[in-house]
Amino acid sequence: MKLAIQLLLWIVIIFLGYQLYNSIQGPIEFNKVKEARYAKIIKNLKDIRDAELAYQEINGKFTGDFDSLVRFIDTAQFAIVQRRDTSFADVAKNKAFGLTEGYFIEKVLLDTLGFTPVRDSLYGGTDRYKSMMNIPVKGVDTKIELSAGKLKKNDATYSVFEAKVAKDVILSDLDRDLLVQEKQVVSVDGVNGTHLKVGSMTEVNTSGNWPKIYDTAKDQ
Repeated sequence: MKLAIQLLLWIVIIFLGYQLYNSIQGPIEFNKVKEARYAKIIKNLKDIRDAELAYQEINGKFTGDFDSLVRFIDTAQFAIVQRRDTSFADVAKNKAFGLTEGYFIEKVLLDTLGFTPVRDSLYGGTDRYKSMMNIPVKGVDTKIELSAGKLKKNDATYSVFEAKVAKDVILSDLDRDLLVQEKQVVSVDGVNGTHLKVGSMTEVNTSGNWPKIYDTAKDQ
């Protein structure tokens, strides 16, 4: 009986020790995997933002279609311009005041010097933009969600876009309780909300919702 009690106590001690270890080590491992996955996805979201901003600069709007975005990068070119400030006499105004000169018109001239491919300017000649819509997590086959449209605000209409992926998708194979906590994060040092995203369909905003830590060492 004494031996059985001792054996039972050892089993309880080992079980409690295991539970304590998991309660400490579990969140550490969860955060380690989470941060590594976030960093990879944020890199893709930044590539998408760069592509969208270039698309808007040339086409005057954003696009919600990855195929269109990739075709654009394959073919589009940025104009290389040189700015020149110049001035010349305002003949009409000088004549009205009986002056030969005195009033001048200031003007900015833009000279097109040539063109450079958008692909080379944004991605250094690589083709990583062709996979920027993918979620770089093993076992995940879905794509980053992309949408674009118009937003009316203060009597003006703006072109907006949003690229996002749910934390449920990114961390689907990890501890469910820790995932629930992660989706409820409200912190300057964390990714707030249920999604990792850049841009917005409800605000004029092209920023990402990740903290600055992901814009420093991990992105260099």
